[in-house]
Amino acid sequence: MSLFDWFADRRKNAPAVRASKGPEADEGDGLWSKCAECGLVVYRKDLIANASVCKGCGHHHRIDSSERIRLIADEGSFEPIDADLAPTDPLAFKDRRSYADRLRDTQRATGLRDAVVTGLCRLEGMPLALGVMDFRFMGGSMGSVVGEKLTRLVELATARRYPLLIVCASGGARMQEGMLSLMQMAKISGALQRHRSAELLYLPLLTHPTTGGVTASFAMLGDLILAEPKAMIAFAGRRVIEQTLGEKLPEGFQTAEYLQDHGFVDTIVPRPELRGTLATLLRLHGSVRTPLSVAP
Repeated sequence: MSLFDWFADRRKNAPAVRASKGPEADEGDGLWSKCAECGLVVYRKDLIANASVCKGCGHHHRIDSSERIRLIADEGSFEPIDADLAPTDPLAFKDRRSYADRLRDTQRATGLRDAVVTGLCRLEGMPLALGVMDFRFMGGSMGSVVGEKLTRLVELATARRYPLLIVCASGGARMQEGMLSLMQMAKISGALQRHRSAELLYLPLLTHPTTGGVTASFAMLGDLILAEPKAMIAFAGRRVIEQTLGEKLPEGFQTAEYLQDHGFVDTIVPRPELRGTLATLLRLHGSVRTPLSVAP
């Protein structure tokens, strides 16, 4: 029996376990949405109008990259860059399915080429280089294309002297690309150091979840590190850390609130307040209204 078959048998024979945090979100006929945290049922239009944040308990529903861009950028101002970059399968990786098949199916399901969308936009008239990771694409994992697109975005922001915002949502490095994925950590970090040397602003926004190699690199290299409420922010999982340290860890130690209390996150920004907070930070940094141009 192969290792994969052994794990499949264990999952098949394991008893079903229901989540303890309440019912899962129920989209019904598409008109209603049920909060997975408190169970409040609201019109989807009302939920979207409140930035997909539950008015009952403040739970931040996960949103995709297009919705995130809509919430941040001035209407009609976002200009994507490097939209045609697509991943390959350099290692011919295969587990129960080939990596090439997984990429093709995920691209078809999400309409994305890979797990990040990058571009230039305006926020209240001020220029901003914006990168948004999308957890729908293989858990927002960081492969070669994610690293290349983010590096090019940072370099363009440095050349244009634009402030930079990267919205992080990731399970970490993409195992199907092995060392090529891990190399992206150093590549993006090097570009960010050049951005900092030019005395330009970089803001990472950590959303649920931000983990693994993303946390270990560009997610924690900002001039100000922002996070959404109750976002999971971690490098490794609780069990791995507890087994390594040989001690019990406190509850909630991987939440944005815990990290803020211990100095790893500068401020927690509820999603409905994000645009105003970002605009204030850009003005304080001295951003001015200038025309955008993607062409070199």
